[in-house]
Amino acid sequence: MSLHLDLHHQFRDLTLDLRFDAPKGVTALFGASGAGKTTVVNAVAGLLRPDRGKIAVDDWQLMDTTKGHVLPPHKRRIGYVFQEGRLFPHLSVQQNLRYGRWFAGLRGASTQEDRLVEMLGLGDLLHRRPGALSGGEKQRVAIGRALLSQPRLLLMDEPLAALDAPRKAEILPYLERLRDETQVPILYVSHAISEIARLATTVAVLERGQLRRVGPTVEVLSDPSLGHAIGLRDTGALLTGRVIAHHADGLSELAVGQNRLFLPHVDNALGEQLRVRVGAKDVMLSLTRPEGISALNILHSTVTEIRPGRGPGAFVQLSVGEEQMLARLTKRSVDALALQTGMQVYAVVKTVSVARADIGAEAILDTAETD
Repeated sequence: MSLHLDLHHQFRDLTLDLRFDAPKGVTALFGASGAGKTTVVNAVAGLLRPDRGKIAVDDWQLMDTTKGHVLPPHKRRIGYVFQEGRLFPHLSVQQNLRYGRWFAGLRGASTQEDRLVEMLGLGDLLHRRPGALSGGEKQRVAIGRALLSQPRLLLMDEPLAALDAPRKAEILPYLERLRDETQVPILYVSHAISEIARLATTVAVLERGQLRRVGPTVEVLSDPSLGHAIGLRDTGALLTGRVIAHHADGLSELAVGQNRLFLPHVDNALGEQLRVRVGAKDVMLSLTRPEGISALNILHSTVTEIRPGRGPGAFVQLSVGEEQMLARLTKRSVDALALQTGMQVYAVVKTVSVARADIGAEAILDTAETD
């Protein structure tokens, strides 16, 4: 399934104007507060009627203002997961889940319900009420309820924003599994770059209501022109690697092309593909292979672009085999190294600079249909 968006809406202090097509998987809307992310989601849900535009999921037309066609929210077959679970407090977890099927006009249990209970790890929670659940557990129930309504599209508006770090770490693997094991396209809003790096297959970057860039996550996050739109602290890139060893000293080793990347221990099995976000600020460059340093990750790479910033900094885009990286240096360092496109350099990354939240399973999208 794919999503088509073409929206224009004039607010007093913001003009929303964007158009893009999102393929199956997780499409993340990213941008600073006020960029228009939630406005887009509410327009798709039918909670906001834009001045003009078109919204479609495959051939399912939700809105086309040129034809005067606007489906009301309850007929759009959309699941919406908010920042808080918004569960019915007087119903058990199982009853909350089945409300999704009731809302869709379905009755009783189903094999899909059993599968979602297993996928979201809800089996031991079915007879509890929301008051006895943690924040992460409530969100998992809310996601299951939304999916059991058999939506054509799932909207998730900062679903982890209200959770602390341990609860986020608890729920992210379930979201990765959701991405890989269902065919429902997901429009995901977040201002947390680590969530987007782990989950998204496509990223749309918004700035003041305008679409700055849309494309595969790996390409968008490594685009040096988006430094200010994404945020200098958050700018980085994704590397995809295969787990090849777990070492006795607590490190795991990944093969990234011909290079090796050492990370704090991960629980993933040997041979599993992972995506790792490496912050641009955590990358140093050397013209020769460094010797006698503590950093374990020394990646042979090629300079593909140099983009000076507005201040004293610059972004250097690198190719690491088929992968791309970003390094954020000072302009003085760029000049001192006489960096030019096409040069061979070594990118140095401290192992401990890669946070556990920046390591996730690589997306697998050729999955079977849900029933």
